[in-house]
Amino acid sequence: MRAFAVFPGSREYKPVDHPEPSLASPTQVKIRMLDVGVCGTDKEIAAFLYGTPPPGADYLIIGHESLGEIVEVGSQVTNLRVGDLAVLTVRRPCPHPDCVACRSGRQDFCYTGDYTERGIKQVHGYMAEYVVDEAKYVTAVPRALRDVAVLTEPLTIAEKGVEQLWHIQQRLPWACPSDDGKPPAYCRKALVLGAGPVGLLGAMKLVLDGFETYVYSTASASEHKFDVARAIGATFLHAEEVSIEDAARRIGNIDVVYEAVGASKLAFEVIARLGANGVFIFTGIPGRKGPVPINTDAIMRELVLNNQVVFGTVNASLQSFQDAIRDLGQFMQRWPDALRMVISNRFPMEHAAELLAGKQPGIKNVIMVNK
Repeated sequence: MRAFAVFPGSREYKPVDHPEPSLASPTQVKIRMLDVGVCGTDKEIAAFLYGTPPPGADYLIIGHESLGEIVEVGSQVTNLRVGDLAVLTVRRPCPHPDCVACRSGRQDFCYTGDYTERGIKQVHGYMAEYVVDEAKYVTAVPRALRDVAVLTEPLTIAEKGVEQLWHIQQRLPWACPSDDGKPPAYCRKALVLGAGPVGLLGAMKLVLDGFETYVYSTASASEHKFDVARAIGATFLHAEEVSIEDAARRIGNIDVVYEAVGASKLAFEVIARLGANGVFIFTGIPGRKGPVPINTDAIMRELVLNNQVVFGTVNASLQSFQDAIRDLGQFMQRWPDALRMVISNRFPMEHAAELLAGKQPGIKNVIMVNK
């Protein structure tokens, strides 16, 4: 079958003719891949910054943002059917019996680091005509989301982060009181750093959850990122026109910062302006650059005196995938045009090398593996 792979040893990436997989157990499903999103992780793997082929292989089939159609199910699979649209999770558990996270099905919190990840670490990914996986890692998708369901995986980043945010902010039982027990609209303020797919989808999630949301980015008008932010009711702050200081004054008490840009200098400038009782969520991974000077004393002082929380979040659980599918449905009801606008272009697999080289502009570019 057709697939697209990275060869770390020879530092090249190209199409490959890979053996078509078949079911190896009654608990597996076979999926005909439809769409695979291309993200910064894929581009960094193609730049040979990381990415590990399976043991004994010299290449890694790339791709971890998936959408496919189930074409075969094992005899013990009861929750999925042939013809279902489906997305797959990315991380698989480590083998260590004492890793309570992996043994609990929460390999996104793995203690050992010996997990594997499809399309990233030691397991082939989804940029192939067919994949086979255990049914427990697969979630069905409503047909109504066919055009946008490939956005599920990047949305899971926000789903997991915001889930943790709500757990943390249970420490503030007096926040946002209302007569019906539900928080009133816009009782909290959120600042999203970055207007890529992770940032814009995170902004949608925050608006959906009742945050007055601001998006801070250097995006140009031609990229339509401003249009997406405006369409969902968020305020777009252009970094070349509004300084961090001015943004903080305009917003007021910043209850949450959702970082989705991977720029540590900007992130730590913003941490210094996080509001009282605020939470800062890191999702980006900075490139390997030189050290960035920061005022550690000032940041530590504010964290302590203002009861602030900073945490990082990576990968996501099956529950986050299910939550993302649910919320994509909500996004489609409220902002169908804006959600579709997040996907800038769709290309056949023959364009994969061009996309991995970063030669195509846009918010989210998608490879159409099969039609």
